[in-house]
Amino acid sequence: MVSLAELNYVLPAAISIFTLAMVIYTYRVMKGPTVPDMVLALDALTVDLIVLFMLITLYYGTPYLAIGAIPLSAWVFILDIFVAKYLLEAKKK
Repeated sequence: MVSLAELNYVLPAAISIFTLAMVIYTYRVMKGPTVPDMVLALDALTVDLIVLFMLITLYYGTPYLAIGAIPLSAWVFILDIFVAKYLLEAKKK
């Protein structure tokens, strides 16, 4: 088990690393060369957002942000299904 004193040092660094990764993914979503690249960046962005929610939940010690991660992960799954169907239809044409 990790002590609370150790979490106070590690969590701010992890939060800043994930925030930097989210900025990079946002750039790739906006300027992606192809649609699959943009979808992959959006998936990585939302997974990082879910991890960021969990890190902030650990940092503040409250479970309320963890509730928001569940619908967000379902949204990512539904987005993947719709984009996969779109890409399959575009490939047939």
